[in-house]
Amino acid sequence: MSTLEQNRPPHPWQFFRVGGFDQVKLETWADLARLAELDQKLWVALSVPARGLALDEKTLALVDTDGDGHIRPPELLAALDWAGARLKHKEVLVQGSPALSLEWLDAAAHPALRAALEHILAGLDKAGATEISVADTCEAVQRFAAQPLNGDGIVTSASTEDAELAALIGDLAGAYGGPQDRNGQAGVDQPLFERFQAELQQLNSWQQAPAREPGCLPLGPATAAAGAALAAVAAKIDDYFTRCRLAAFDPKAGALVNGAEEQFKALGLQQLDGSSAAMAALPLALVEAGRPLPLSDGINPAWGAAMAAFREQLVQPLLGERDALDEAGWHSLCQTMAAYQAWQAAQPESPLGSWDPARLEALASGDLPARLQALIAADQALQPEAEAIAAADQITRYVRDLPRLVHNFVAFRDFYSRQDAAAFQAGTLYIDGRSCELTLEVLDPARHASLAGLSGLYLLYCDCSRAGARKQIAAAVTAGDADQLLVGRNGVFYDRDGQDWDATVSRIVEHPISLRQAFWSPYKKVTRLVAEQVQKFAAAKSKGADELLAAKAATATTPAAEPPKPAPFDAARFAGIFAAIGLALGALGTALASVVTGFLGLKAWQIPLALAGILLLISGPAMAMAWFKLRNRSLAALLDANGWAVNARARINIPFGTALTQLARLPEGASRSRQDPYAEQKSPLGLFIVIGTLLTLLVLYLTGHLGA
Repeated sequence: MSTLEQNRPPHPWQFFRVGGFDQVKLETWADLARLAELDQKLWVALSVPARGLALDEKTLALVDTDGDGHIRPPELLAALDWAGARLKHKEVLVQGSPALSLEWLDAAAHPALRAALEHILAGLDKAGATEISVADTCEAVQRFAAQPLNGDGIVTSASTEDAELAALIGDLAGAYGGPQDRNGQAGVDQPLFERFQAELQQLNSWQQAPAREPGCLPLGPATAAAGAALAAVAAKIDDYFTRCRLAAFDPKAGALVNGAEEQFKALGLQQLDGSSAAMAALPLALVEAGRPLPLSDGINPAWGAAMAAFREQLVQPLLGERDALDEAGWHSLCQTMAAYQAWQAAQPESPLGSWDPARLEALASGDLPARLQALIAADQALQPEAEAIAAADQITRYVRDLPRLVHNFVAFRDFYSRQDAAAFQAGTLYIDGRSCELTLEVLDPARHASLAGLSGLYLLYCDCSRAGARKQIAAAVTAGDADQLLVGRNGVFYDRDGQDWDATVSRIVEHPISLRQAFWSPYKKVTRLVAEQVQKFAAAKSKGADELLAAKAATATTPAAEPPKPAPFDAARFAGIFAAIGLALGALGTALASVVTGFLGLKAWQIPLALAGILLLISGPAMAMAWFKLRNRSLAALLDANGWAVNARARINIPFGTALTQLARLPEGASRSRQDPYAEQKSPLGLFIVIGTLLTLLVLYLTGHLGA
């Protein structure tokens, strides 16, 4: 740090508190220029994924200089420095602009950039225009990339009209897997050309070896075929003569080295066609001490064709016609072919090895490589123009997108101010009479499943599809209830571009949605439990009735039999049952009477308080637990599941969370009729029963019968 920087007074940072933590205000260029001095512990995020955001991914790729898919503070600071150095009107990097005014540029310091922007406008028939947009620079980049020579140092088959040169470029790109040109085609650059030149000279020198050393080709042009025939049987012939020497060493080994009896028994059980692996494993011929190798009769059938080629291609040309080959003759053949084999072993490894030797010789002695070098140099000469166009595209992108990235990185201004959707919000999900605005595209489902649940948010994972395209989103439900939110429920998802997607709930992470939901949850659980028990009881009775009818029907179709004798009546047993039922009813009546008596003993103003106490006793625990969970909901875990490194709690409290999910409401000023012609008619019978019961208990209490 320089002395001037050390003596510079600290920057007067301003913060605002929202989401349960302090966030820095970035309202002037001075704030951005001194951002490197802000302690990174005060940044909301320390790493942002370079995809899955509502920002142009090409812009994010420019900021992500190391190309690892994540943007970190040093890369963001470098982008701000780069853009700030090229602008004299730097405040635009705070608010952003869809188009770049040429007057904002520091033309004195960067005249080439100003000239490139003016050149682009002129090429788009906009000469004299004072503003340029990302669409303009994108079109210029695409036009320049489509040119035969586009300044990236890579030439393709389309870079020249020379058919011979174009063919060489295409063959080299295919053989070496050449780099991609700006237009997306594989081509040749300077490093690849230098490798080609070196390997071409090595291969050409290797090919000329027979001219310098005639012994490399003892049979002339036929040496290659002879070498192949030798290679096919060399190991097997060595094996044969070694076995013969072993038999000479010990006569007992003669029978053993010819193959075990079990091997021949196994072969006898197979259908043999001369290519059996088990047969090929046997010796090349019958092994005996000092016996020459037969070249025709007596050869292992699995090696017959290979030995015939060996005899015709090598033995006859070098040793003459013969029916057998002794070990001395075998060594003589190997010595004759040794120079050829050494030459073959010295062949340089290169993709050019499969090319025609005549073509390689012509390339080594001709001017085609020099023409290719000249074409690459001509493309490289356009590099300054290419860099100027790229810089023009980069500055327009930074003016448009960099402010939004800063305000969704250093602070979450867009998310908490709700003036604009945050960069990580993917769109809006409409489902079950509500709209969920906090939605994120799921980039890694496995990571999301392990982390997102820690956010404390009620999450709907939805599989979205549109015209063959598919993606998965996670939507936070922060208002309403969860009664009708089920796996398989369908909705509609609108992305940031306004495109509609079919959305189907595939997974639910359950957490409290609101205090209202928590208040009613005990009663809904009891209602569901009672309904389930009633349904089970009704189903059991229905099944019993069906079984009884089936039994009676079966009895009616069978011959009549003597009915069983009824069991004798057990008076003591039924007396006990009736007594138990009476005690139970008495206990219930006493309890109900105690409750009613207690209420009747209260003063009028105490009764509402008592009712409120009962409701609080029932709903209080659920509401207390929900309150603790709702106040601890965090956006951090949800973003971390998508690859972010969030540096703060980023809480979503109850009021703010409620604003993130909108429930269905009639428009202001709308009118409606409350008459429903198909509404169910409510019977007053239940109300009459309740009122009658209460009146009966009241009369019994007043007459003194209940107290007795």
